[in-house]
Amino acid sequence: MKTKLNKIKNGLPEKTRRKVIDLLNQNLADILDLQLQAKQAHWNVKGPSFYSLHELFDKMAEELEAFADELAERAVALGGIALGTARITAASSRLKEYPHDLSAGDEHVEALSSALAVCGNSVRAAIELAGKEGDAGSSDLFTEISRGIDKLLWLIEAHTQQKQ
Repeated sequence: MKTKLNKIKNGLPEKTRRKVIDLLNQNLADILDLQLQAKQAHWNVKGPSFYSLHELFDKMAEELEAFADELAERAVALGGIALGTARITAASSRLKEYPHDLSAGDEHVEALSSALAVCGNSVRAAIELAGKEGDAGSSDLFTEISRGIDKLLWLIEAHTQQKQ
């Protein structure tokens, strides 16, 4: 059964809007999951880099919340419904479950950088898919989010890199 679309004057064909709304909602689930993973790390990190990582993980969660909001609003702007409840996110996210027993900063850095990489790859694929569907606006949104995720990954991975 097809989800009912709201009537809008957007001009994109219904078929395009349906495909892109699905793409937006899939990435919304992944990013909401990642946001909660960042909060899990924020709350539980311990060790010599506690303060800097605690702050970084919180900043990461805030930025991911903004990305999620943009994805959800775009889905609704295309006449769809944003699917962002905890249950939908848990059922739809493509990320691995975040380990519950981590405490050391380097463990959290590794777990979050891996999840960020998965999301980054997914968002980069979404740029092309939205473009192929003829939705330059959504493609542009995915490009913006891709840049943001790449920056977050850089900030997290910097904690594992040392001068060679």
